[in-house]
Amino acid sequence: MKIIGGQIRGLEKMVEGGTYCIDVITQTSAVKQGLSNVEDLLLENHLGTCVLKQVAAGQTEKAKKEILKVYQLKRK
Repeated sequence: MKIIGGQIRGLEKMVEGGTYCIDVITQTSAVKQGLSNVEDLLLENHLGTCVLKQVAAGQTEKAKKEILKVYQLKRK
């Protein structure tokens, strides 16, 4: 998260400083990839812990809804 924060601050300086558009777009792409990596990790951990606990506790309908929600979020 600190790396992404640094990238965002750098991006802000680039925009304020009138940096060449392609360079700014390259930086925004790096930020998006960083956020995507964080999202993947969070979703993986959620499925591997919270959802599995729900299944073990017999809350299969709740687990199913959360799995579907994760799937829908990843498709956006």
